[in-house]
Amino acid sequence: MSDAASFWSPALRGLVPYTPGEQPLIEGLVKLNTNENPYPPSPRVIAAISAAAQEGLQLYPDPQAAVLRQAIANFHGIAAGQVFAGNGSDEVLAHAFFAFFRHGKPVLMPDISYSFYKVYCGLYGIEAGIVPLDAALRIDVAQYRSPCGGVVIANPNAPTGTGLPLADIEQLLQQQSRSVVLVDEAYVDFGGESAIGLISRYPNLLVVQTLSKSRSLAGLRVGFAAGQRHLIEALEVVKDSFNSYPLDRLALAGATTAYEDRAYFESTRAAVMQSREGLSRDLSGLGFEVLPSQANFLMVCHPAHDAAALAAGLREQRILVRHFRLPRIEQYLRISVGTPAQCAALVQACRALVSG
Repeated sequence: MSDAASFWSPALRGLVPYTPGEQPLIEGLVKLNTNENPYPPSPRVIAAISAAAQEGLQLYPDPQAAVLRQAIANFHGIAAGQVFAGNGSDEVLAHAFFAFFRHGKPVLMPDISYSFYKVYCGLYGIEAGIVPLDAALRIDVAQYRSPCGGVVIANPNAPTGTGLPLADIEQLLQQQSRSVVLVDEAYVDFGGESAIGLISRYPNLLVVQTLSKSRSLAGLRVGFAAGQRHLIEALEVVKDSFNSYPLDRLALAGATTAYEDRAYFESTRAAVMQSREGLSRDLSGLGFEVLPSQANFLMVCHPAHDAAALAAGLREQRILVRHFRLPRIEQYLRISVGTPAQCAALVQACRALVSG
């Protein structure tokens, strides 16, 4: 260990942090690597943020995020007390891991999923109980029956994009009735089925969502959890022991308005889903194998072309996609759904690569 590293807490040694997607500043880039929404936020959101910036920034924001929580609750037909708001869903997930999963038992999670789950396990000294996806890269809830300290899944799953029906979520909740089951619904608005409607029936269900994807606010950092009151209270204890003012005034104003402007939300998510289906058909026509997706991205592979070489070839044409050098998916590319023009540019570039 170097002299500088000797100042580190022992818990940091061996900790492998999350690696975010590349955010390069390249002119004319077609950026399809980090699952951002290709459309900007609602004009009403921009106006609300601008108005909030005009006065009050010298004052602390509402630590309870009461107005935002009520807007989220109204949208989903639940009580505001069943909503917890945080600084992006990653922070909400981190609080949930700390609050619910430190029982000295493994937390069950898929082998191929959002890699931050394993990072949180390392950060908090939690054992990750890895459950393999099936041969079709789908979550099989029947494999989640072993004793555990909790369960975390993404639905739709990331990076595969495949979703589970609510019947499977209910089966999972019943199998693990004595543990918290966390369902991460970052992409659910693009065709999945939200489990928020189940929280009144299952005291062990916590649903986490983000405004980064379907509401085009990745740059604002807002996420929330929904669950019965005893779960929300636990998250509030963690928050108020860590950062009692997680959401600033601009984020609160923009996020609240994003939930209030339902028409814009519906129009942009419909546009993304339409582009996704067209992109899936076009790539299938080029010989790609495309996993079924209920997200704003596609997971694809080509039987005749190496994924890393395809990613490099696309980059040479200023098109970024995500390639994971991980077991079972090293020959797949994850491609975010862009605008029709961006999708067309991607298809054209892929056609040249696979035909050449």
